[in-house]
Amino acid sequence: MLLKERDYSLQANVKTKEGGSGPERDAPFRYINEQVKKFVVRGDPAISVDTKKRELVGDFKNQGKTGRKKGEAKEVNTYDFLSLAIGVGIPYGAYVIYRNEGFVNVGSSRDTSEFAVESIRQWWHILGKKHYQDAKGLLICADGGGSNGSRRRGWKFFLQELADQIEIPISVCHFPPGTSKWNKIEHRMFSFISMN
Repeated sequence: MLLKERDYSLQANVKTKEGGSGPERDAPFRYINEQVKKFVVRGDPAISVDTKKRELVGDFKNQGKTGRKKGEAKEVNTYDFLSLAIGVGIPYGAYVIYRNEGFVNVGSSRDTSEFAVESIRQWWHILGKKHYQDAKGLLICADGGGSNGSRRRGWKFFLQELADQIEIPISVCHFPPGTSKWNKIEHRMFSFISMN
């Protein structure tokens, strides 16, 4: 009671501290934006890609809601143990920046460079080539870490295989370290997936 009277309450941490912004902090973002515009003007696809965190598949609690009769909520496991899961789902998404549409491929093993490129390949075969039949190039915007990291040899190798297969050059723009929240897929597509 004493703490409450003095305006204290339980509060969660808030992510507000960012690294310092040097004079050229905006330069990489301007460059990526120029590249996206260049591809769009030419009628070529520019996609934003990323992986969401692994999710257990099965009867587990999540933040989503479903319409049900009052008092008939779906019963789920009390604990989120891997041993209770049917499997693990790893969503990898491709968001088409100027079409405002996306594609999610869900893997069941690991978030690897091969899986990332396979997800882009599936996007291309299911949606990409339908909308971009005369594409002369593909631009991929990605953060710098994880399966599509700028230093991952597998990422570069499998992307080259894909470029050879679809017969168009692929360009990649990586966001600077610590700026993945500016990747379009994060707030245009994954934010809605996180709600469910």
